[in-house]
Amino acid sequence: MPKLKKRHLLDYSILIPYLVLCIFGLVMVYSSTSYLQLVDGKSPMGLVRNQTIFFVISLVIIGVIYKLKTQFLKNDKLINVIYFIMLAILIYTRFFNNYTANGAYGWIRIPGVGTIQPAEFFKIVTIWYLSVKFYGRQALINVRGKYWSQVGRPAIAIFAAALVIVAMPDLGNAAIIILILIIMLLASGVNYLYTIFTGVIGTLFSVGVIKALGLLGEKLGDKLDSLPFSHVLERFIVYQDPFEYVYDKGHQLVNGYYAFFNGGLFGRGLGNSIQKKGFLEFPHTDYIFAIVVEELGYLVAILVLIIIFYMVARIFLVGIRSTDPFNSLMCIGIGALFLVQIFVNLGGVLGIIPLTGVTFPFLSQGGSSLLMLSICIGFVLNISAEEKRKKYAVISE
Repeated sequence: MPKLKKRHLLDYSILIPYLVLCIFGLVMVYSSTSYLQLVDGKSPMGLVRNQTIFFVISLVIIGVIYKLKTQFLKNDKLINVIYFIMLAILIYTRFFNNYTANGAYGWIRIPGVGTIQPAEFFKIVTIWYLSVKFYGRQALINVRGKYWSQVGRPAIAIFAAALVIVAMPDLGNAAIIILILIIMLLASGVNYLYTIFTGVIGTLFSVGVIKALGLLGEKLGDKLDSLPFSHVLERFIVYQDPFEYVYDKGHQLVNGYYAFFNGGLFGRGLGNSIQKKGFLEFPHTDYIFAIVVEELGYLVAILVLIIIFYMVARIFLVGIRSTDPFNSLMCIGIGALFLVQIFVNLGGVLGIIPLTGVTFPFLSQGGSSLLMLSICIGFVLNISAEEKRKKYAVISE
């Protein structure tokens, strides 16, 4: 039997949806930014050109990660170094960095490159770090009474970094990291009853916190503006009834609703969005999916969701079929990350939860987000290839 090369083991059921979503994202970034770029006297290709550069870099990164041996990715010392470097960058970004955007210290400006958002990259570091730590402790995790002694320290390390992200403030990415932490803990070998219990308690707690913050914001009233992170509390107030604040803090959410209403089944046509022309403040990031609906209609929007959910299902399937705990945990974490980020973005846009500023995977403009998601895809393609190689090795024997 001829020797299989790694390129022969490429998982096209994951790679092709990724490429389709990224290319479609470039089209939508151009459509959602070109008008305002022209109004500002800039090139209509400006932002989509930057996004294309990040897409090309992403392909190179996927190729590099795909070539690595998974045994190298499991190195405990390596992930420890990466964790502490990322933690130091997060601390620098929040406490020693003067650059702010939308009232948050979440970005670092790099001359000649633009800005990067370290919290985005910490998402994949969270999954990678926990996968390595839990992979090496599987035997003890499954021993009765040993669970928390084995997972406690890694969990505290991730939680500490999440607190730095909260302080930026970046509640959207912090919430995603905490949710990923919980999912990884539940996937690490704990009894399924813990999963059910955590799910119920977590849902009730989240609903309670959202309601409580909304009531607190309303009670503070005019005093709210004097608080350091008043714009965060405002979101908890507005999402409950955005039409009450339609001429103030609720205009973004209300105009998002108008975009969904304008689209109908077939949309107004590519480039013909009304809401992107100054009504929506962030049509190319937070509200990119609303622009997709307005211009191309619900049918195309549903098709986009089908493609991304199919890719996520394939990622979960690779994890479920993996014979290695590290591979399984990585795929489950990455699949969960994609689903959580979709929920947080669409939940905010539709008014199910407060708006958080989290981007829609692969479609929204943002180099840091695209690079992080592409790194995730690189990990999954590498793991899928390794699992295929094991399978073919068994068959050849």
